[in-house]
Parts: sequence; C-alpha cells; structure tokens
Amino acid sequence: MGKITIAIDGYSSTGKSTIAKQLAKALGYVYIDTGAMYRAVTLYALQNGLIGEQIDDNPAIVESLSKIDLEFRYNDTLEYSEMYLNGIHVEKEIRSLEVSRYVSRIAEIKEVREMLVGMQQKMGQGRGIVMDGRDIGTVVFPNAELKVFMTASPEKRAYRRYKELLDKGEKVTYEQVLKNVQSRDRIDSSREFSPLRKAEGAITFDNSDMGLQEQFERLYNYAKRVLESKKGAH
Repeated sequence: MGKITIAIDGYSSTGKSTIAKQLAKALGYVYIDTGAMYRAVTLYALQNGLIGEQIDDNPAIVESLSKIDLEFRYNDTLEYSEMYLNGIHVEKEIRSLEVSRYVSRIAEIKEVREMLVGMQQKMGQGRGIVMDGRDIGTVVFPNAELKVFMTASPEKRAYRRYKELLDKGEKVTYEQVLKNVQSRDRIDSSREFSPLRKAEGAITFDNSDMGLQEQFERLYNYAKRVLESKKGAH
C-alpha cells in the first residue's frame, strides 16, 4: 500500500507530538517533531546570549544559523527520535519553560523558518511521514494527503502543560503556564511569516474533552480512510 504524508498543525500544548508519535508508530511511519527543531535553535540563542528579557538580536541569530547543526537520532528504547544540537542530546533542555517562553519569537524570524522548512521538506521527501508543527499543512507540505488542525481551550492546554512540567520537576505555577500559552497563541497566529492557521482541506480536531486513546483511534481511522481511498483510486 502506498504511503502518505500526514501533517498535524495546531496551537501549542494541544498534544500534537504525543499523538503524532503514536500514529507514526502504528503506521510504521517516520515521525518528525518540527517544534523540537525551533526549540533547539531557541536553546542555542539562549545559550549564546542572543535572546532574553532585554535582548532580541535577530541579525546575530541569523548569522549564527550556519553554526547550528540539528539532528534527530532514533532511540531504540523509547522508540522515537530525539533532538541533538551540535552533537549534544538536548531533549530535556528544549522542553523547559524558558525555551517555551522564547520559541515563538525565534519562529517569527524569516531566515530561521526558511532554513528549517527546507530541512523538513527534505526529511519528508519519501512520504510515509507524520510531521507536526505550526505550518506543516500550509507551507511545508501543502499537498499532504491528510491534514489535521488540532485545537483545545487555552485553559485545558495550560493545565496539561503545567502537569507535564511538574512531572519533570520544573518549578512553575499554572498562571505562568497559562500566560505562556496565551502569549504563544498570539505570536504564532499573528506573525508575518507562516502564521498559524488551518490549512485548506484540514480536519479541525478539538481535543479539549478527549482522552489520548480516543484521539489516537479517531486519527488512526482518518489515516486508514485516506489510505483506503488511495488504494481504491489505483
């Protein structure tokens, strides 16, 4: 059976990565977390003093892109790929609230988006891929056979993210997380380059009141339907 490209877009903390990983595993597809790529660039900018409370040195960030090497390495134990920044495993560091605070600002930079979109398109050339992010169905793979736009209320998303950060030992308050979620929504939706919006032909998927199993089953059925219709078309 021919393989398809699955593009999952949506707001921050809708659980895109969790569901995309599950889906890729069930279909035997490659999963790519594009958010991890933007987060790794953000981590680099933070580590090198290029972004912060009072700092926003976009020209220096653009200039440093040639020094940034991003690589996904498959972890057999976890059964998914993890992010390496310049050869160093950064999976834990890129998930911190500090990185979350600045990632939307980094993602606004045109040159950053161009570099990462190019990398993502290259990764997805052979199909059989599940990719999640903010502009996968609109910019990276506008011809993806299955496009999903994930959404949930800001409060629900903030609560999920808050619990996740607490489990990882981060000292955060729910208010801080909610503020971060709302601020990212605003920046992601209003930025000049590749703003977050529902792609043409995408299925709106509101998971505010859905458990993981129900989400997985619904999306898996969508994918199966697309694969069946493809088979029927040949």
